[in-house]
Amino acid sequence: MTDHHIGLIVPSSNLTMETELPRILRLRESAVPEDRFVFHSSRMRMQHVTPEQLRAMNAQTERAALELADARPDVVATACLVAIMAQGTGYHCTAEDEITTVLRAQGAQAPVVSSAGALLDGIKALGAKRVAIITPYMKPLTGLVANYIEDAGIEVVDALSLEVPDNLAVARLDPADLLDHLRRLDLSRADALVLSACVQMPSLPSIQPAEDAVGLPVLSAATATAYRILTALGLPPHVPGAGSLLGGRLPAPARSAPE
Repeated sequence: MTDHHIGLIVPSSNLTMETELPRILRLRESAVPEDRFVFHSSRMRMQHVTPEQLRAMNAQTERAALELADARPDVVATACLVAIMAQGTGYHCTAEDEITTVLRAQGAQAPVVSSAGALLDGIKALGAKRVAIITPYMKPLTGLVANYIEDAGIEVVDALSLEVPDNLAVARLDPADLLDHLRRLDLSRADALVLSACVQMPSLPSIQPAEDAVGLPVLSAATATAYRILTALGLPPHVPGAGSLLGGRLPAPARSAPE
């Protein structure tokens, strides 16, 4: 039995990444009990999802990475998708490289993934060229997310903004409501559905039911992050009941870079 140590960099107001990601990987433990997962977090201050607070949070990245370096994790994931996507297309590569530089300077050799880059990787691993997305953000931030995805060569055919600016309120959204929200999307041209383009908006209980309902691959920022964590660890990305991305039949991705 092997313990895999996962370092997380999360916003201070994030309640979901430290619950949903462990739930995803506990589902994997039920199928592959020889792999266990241990989590270590460093937090960066952010209460409201505004451009100003997102920039201020990103300025704390070096300090958060230094704290995780001391724990010698096996992989580090930075988990605030919009904080990265709001900084301009391709910024996930810059963020991942910044954290990697800090870790290496401290002698920590963990690979680094980001929820922003993971979402692009997950969409591409599914072979999807066109997606529909649901976000909790205000419409201008959703527009930035859509532009970021499109810059990577993936068309966003429709987007739904739930317009919840308070990050704690986002964490309290009922994931079951997503099954109603998705009916407001035009999926006629979509190859896949991003049920939650935000690691703070809970979605795990609705991933497989949504996939069964719409007949398309369904993923979220959280399931995509789990996919990249597993592949970075050299483990098969197999999690039962968590959608096609984690069905264990897709190849490991290369790091997604801007096109």
